[in-house]
Amino acid sequence: MFDRGVHTLEDITELKNTLQVPFREPVLLQQALVHRSYLNENPDFELQSNERLEFLGDSMLGVVIAEKLYREHRDLPEGDLTKLRSALVRRETLARIARQRLKLDNYIYLGRGEESNSGRARQSILADALEAVIGAVFLDQGFDACRDLILRLYDGEIEKAADTVLNADFKSRLQEIVQSRCREVPEYRVISAEGPDHAREFIVEVLIGGRVLGKGKGSSKREAEQGAARAALEAGP
Repeated sequence: MFDRGVHTLEDITELKNTLQVPFREPVLLQQALVHRSYLNENPDFELQSNERLEFLGDSMLGVVIAEKLYREHRDLPEGDLTKLRSALVRRETLARIARQRLKLDNYIYLGRGEESNSGRARQSILADALEAVIGAVFLDQGFDACRDLILRLYDGEIEKAADTVLNADFKSRLQEIVQSRCREVPEYRVISAEGPDHAREFIVEVLIGGRVLGKGKGSSKREAEQGAARAALEAGP
């Protein structure tokens, strides 16, 4: 394992392979990994910090994610699109992708003080490094390659966010409305569960005071419940 305090271009070969980006100027990728704490302790280091690349990468990420959501979720209003985008570009999501998919914590240049304070596990540092890497790819390879990288890194993330952000809102919104109007709690009841375990389909209805307000279906009870709540909201309980 290389010394994580000092990298050479050879050290980041594995990262370049993971990114699947043939950098024309690998030094851009190296700069994307330089945290300002390293420069504070090594003022003669030949590269700048990753902050300018982070600024660029943040903008590129926002554009690509917004376009993806706009094209794939044509039924969602602006408010829901905004919630989804916020969930996808927030610090926690970026840090998780940086650590799990790219192992960026192994490559960041950190000052010794930041290193001793668990800087490699800090979400802000990981998120900033990922945005800087995205910025470096854009500068070196252009928009299409940058877009391809972002979509590969976010494979499966949009669907996960839609389930946790939007669907969770349907049930909570319905409960708020129902409790404010009649001080009752929605009841969810499974009508049927059919199919083999790997392709199960649940149908759920939501009731208030014994009256059915909506029905939903899904591959899990939770998904079906969210569908029922959404149907009830659209019907205007």
